[in-house]
Amino acid sequence: MSTVGDQPAEEWAEQQAEHETDPQAQYQVEPLAENLIERLAQRAFSGADLAALLTLEEPAAVAQLHRAAYDLTTHEVGDAVYYRGLIELSNRCIRDCYYCGIRRGNHAVERYTLDQEAVVEAAVWAAHAGYGSCVLQAGERQDEPFTAFIEACVRDIKQQTRSAQLPQGLGITLSLGEQSAETYQRWREAGAHRYLLRIETSSPTLFARLHPPEQRFERRLKALEDLAACGFQVGTGVMIGLPGQTIADLVADIRFFASHAIDMIGMGPYLTASGNAMPDSDAATMAPERLLTLTLNMIATTRLVLRDVNIAATTALQTLVPDGRERGIACGANIVMPNITPTVARSHYQLYVGKPCLDEGREACRGCLERRIRAVGRRVGRDAWGDSKHYARRL
Repeated sequence: MSTVGDQPAEEWAEQQAEHETDPQAQYQVEPLAENLIERLAQRAFSGADLAALLTLEEPAAVAQLHRAAYDLTTHEVGDAVYYRGLIELSNRCIRDCYYCGIRRGNHAVERYTLDQEAVVEAAVWAAHAGYGSCVLQAGERQDEPFTAFIEACVRDIKQQTRSAQLPQGLGITLSLGEQSAETYQRWREAGAHRYLLRIETSSPTLFARLHPPEQRFERRLKALEDLAACGFQVGTGVMIGLPGQTIADLVADIRFFASHAIDMIGMGPYLTASGNAMPDSDAATMAPERLLTLTLNMIATTRLVLRDVNIAATTALQTLVPDGRERGIACGANIVMPNITPTVARSHYQLYVGKPCLDEGREACRGCLERRIRAVGRRVGRDAWGDSKHYARRL
């Protein structure tokens, strides 16, 4: 039987299905204005606490929440923001996730796969630029040629990026979807040590709305377990502002992170994609201002609860506002993923409409991003993997 933490996956799925209720009915949300500072400093949060923090809208209260998360980040994981140079190596995908711009059923997408030389060259550039880590991301495939290709890329990157600054080479994160435990083990032995597999939502009901029937919630949970068993630092995350999503669902997402072997979290706003198959997706999209506030509140609240995990300021935040990534850092994020994919391929890897920096060269991005990070009072963690302290402490 598959388990999630100490709980059977099927039992978790059944319990989470019960969260499809009005959050005001499930949580008696009380105003926090009078005791907000005390509530932000506590170590244990009730469901009502989390719901209240997520729904803060008054500017002064929101600012207090974000500042508390920023200060806690400094205390728990330091003042450095670590880079993960993002290499989108292929947009070919066997999955048909309804919300995704590169889903199998979107026939308007021009498909591509970078060759090994291009992937390794981008990673070597990242190492020379002081990034410390890279992410290999692609649409999901499970065939042996693809598995072997990733394995070869990882080994080659490790070999070519060792230096006095990085004696073990670049840190490598993979984001390649659900795979078998054997595949995960092969990639781990090749040298990758972090894996990002977003659950998108901890609600089985919402998950089913986002995916075709053959993509099962329980299988996603099993993949996360397999990754932890292989020794990966495990990353996951959710979309915020999904059609039909409640505050109770977001509270359940935070509890999911807290109760499982999750070391890094990537969360971003739900944005529609060209060629998506979501019913009435445009009509259901949350207003940008409200979506931004909710997303930043989610980042900040997750930081208060999880404390020492790595949290990414996702590029999708910059789609909502030009300084979106800086705002993510200012409320608890400590990871950014600058895109170092060759510009000729970037326009073909659009998971959502409005993806920024499609034409920006990696040198220009490097300078721009550093200025953005410094503007928030942080420094760039150069030539360092920036691994999750949560991972080290749970071993």
